[in-house]
Amino acid sequence: MNQTLLVEIQTEELPPKALVKLGAAFASGIANGLKARDFLDADSVVTPHATPRRLAVTITNVRATSPDKTIREKVLPVSVALDKDGNPSAPLAKKLAALGFAGLDVSALERAQDGKAESFFYTYTAAGSALAGGLQEVLLDAVAKLPIPKLMSYQRPDGATVQFVRPVHLLLALYGEQVLPLTLLGLDAGRQTMGHRFLSHGGSIAIPHADQYASVLENEGKVISSAEARKESIRSQLLAKAGADQVLMPESLLDEVAALVEWPVVYECRFEEEFLAVPQECLILTMQTNQKYFALTDSAGKLRSRFLIVSNIATDDPTAIVGGNERVVRPRLSDAKFFFEQDKKKTLESRLPLLASVVYHNKLGTQLDRTERVTTLASSIARRLGYDVPLAERGARLAKADLLTDMVGEFPELQGIMGTYYARHDGEHEEVALAASEHYQPRFAGDLLPTTNTGLAAALADKLETLVGIWAIGLQPTGEKDPFALRRHALGVMRMLVEKRLPLAISDLLAEAASVFEGQAAKVKELRDPRADVTVFMLDRLRGMLRERGFSPNEVEAVLAQNPDRVDDVVQRLEAVQAFAALPESASLAAANKRITNILKKTEAAIGEVKPELLQEQAEKNLAAAIARVRPDVDAAFARGDFTGTLKTLAQLRDDVDAFFNDVMVMADDLALRNNRLALLSQLHGMMNGVADISKLAA
Repeated sequence: MNQTLLVEIQTEELPPKALVKLGAAFASGIANGLKARDFLDADSVVTPHATPRRLAVTITNVRATSPDKTIREKVLPVSVALDKDGNPSAPLAKKLAALGFAGLDVSALERAQDGKAESFFYTYTAAGSALAGGLQEVLLDAVAKLPIPKLMSYQRPDGATVQFVRPVHLLLALYGEQVLPLTLLGLDAGRQTMGHRFLSHGGSIAIPHADQYASVLENEGKVISSAEARKESIRSQLLAKAGADQVLMPESLLDEVAALVEWPVVYECRFEEEFLAVPQECLILTMQTNQKYFALTDSAGKLRSRFLIVSNIATDDPTAIVGGNERVVRPRLSDAKFFFEQDKKKTLESRLPLLASVVYHNKLGTQLDRTERVTTLASSIARRLGYDVPLAERGARLAKADLLTDMVGEFPELQGIMGTYYARHDGEHEEVALAASEHYQPRFAGDLLPTTNTGLAAALADKLETLVGIWAIGLQPTGEKDPFALRRHALGVMRMLVEKRLPLAISDLLAEAASVFEGQAAKVKELRDPRADVTVFMLDRLRGMLRERGFSPNEVEAVLAQNPDRVDDVVQRLEAVQAFAALPESASLAAANKRITNILKKTEAAIGEVKPELLQEQAEKNLAAAIARVRPDVDAAFARGDFTGTLKTLAQLRDDVDAFFNDVMVMADDLALRNNRLALLSQLHGMMNGVADISKLAA
């Protein structure tokens, strides 16, 4: 009967940021190894367990012995196995012995075609192997392949030196209630594990049966073995303690804290109200980063002076725990307050000259050089969009000044955020202050876009300067490597152009971005013109963005195949393409458009205007008349941006287009007739592809 298998490695405290990954890798390594050796059933369930002091896995429906297997083994080519008289050769005898079939008569072998030659094969049944033997190999392999951040060397009590992520104290291996004779890192397997360091009623705990592992560990050892269960316990306790307040609990912090405790208990702590005068982002970040605490805000998002901690100790009187954590956080908050007060003594503008001592890139100059380039570019963008140019220049010029503040030096994650606070303190215009943080937006997929005109101009300038500059020195992304986040910058530019519907041409933006480097020719080195490559790169990012929004690859390609220079109406064009594709006429017109495209591609001579007197066939006369009839409506709809109306109007041409291709020979022998028909198709092609290349919709 199949049984549940349990394997556990009990260790010193494991690295919290690596725990989930280590636990998953350990469980999958064991499971995959056993599956490859045919010890698992199709319905076997693999459950990883990972706590600060253990990696474990339970697997249901594990076989005690793998099934027998029928194996067809190739022995030797017949030409080698038999001598010239047809008798078994010495190489055959040697090969059979090596396979474990010494003395096997040649009559027992199967003679079959093997490619162009004949070979001997032997079919036999291999007995299954015992679980313990197979699992020993699997365990060693799984442990060897763990994604260990850094190996630690330590000595066993017998003096042997071993390496693992942390010292290992116990190895547990149960098949049902039976202990399996495994060894690892100098340890023999047993049924003992360790409970919570302080809450467990005893030292070691015996697990009677593999199925009881999680329940015994929780009830007797006060250890929740599932990392996910601990995380959800923490989440629910935080929400309960928060009450009417909002608890800030980023998933990364929940994961890390869940990897630090075996029996999570949430307690409430407080700090002095005076610290709330410090920007709340600073206090939140120091609590989360340095102390792994959870900050609370009111319903309006304003930070409260109480916060929540996750302890590994359950007690009826948490006074000492709460007091200790409050004492620990106070110096951290005091540091943040000190940095804030010191930074306010110098204006952002006074810090600008110091950017000349901060190297941006050895080929692109300093941060001050970069600030001058971004300021020039932001000014140009603001002028094109009709924004306040002086505000755009001021916002871009001060945007990086907070890099030289003590607060950002301590917490780099606050760059931009602190610039906004300090700019307000300096009395700068609100749009200038917001530009300090907004020029970084969007920072990641799904992040908000700048809300102000000044922030938008600065954000576009900052990202375009980075794209053109870094690409110009040959550091474009390769494979998965993108150290300058150019993919994120390109996607950010495209999101702003599309979502803000900015009437800006990509070619103009890149030309202006390239020109700001020409203005600093003495300060930059070895630049090449990257505009063509960056354009392709940006449009590729746009393709991915539009597909993520639910548009099909064919729909996206219909709009982007012509490499549009402006993308402010790309979503509206896509919506029109979707509406057109739903029409019964769309398939026929898309196929016809594809045919026209192919015909026109093969035409080398210049195509002139349609001459009505050369229209001979009724079908071509009808098509010319239909084009003339719908053109005013098509042009009017297109002019007012009604792309859906444009394509729906064109759908009226289907019958005339179909009749034309059925009845008219385009490539007529008469050159004048041929050119006139090509001119008619060219006219139709231009109308049909004004919104999008609908030939891309053809199957």
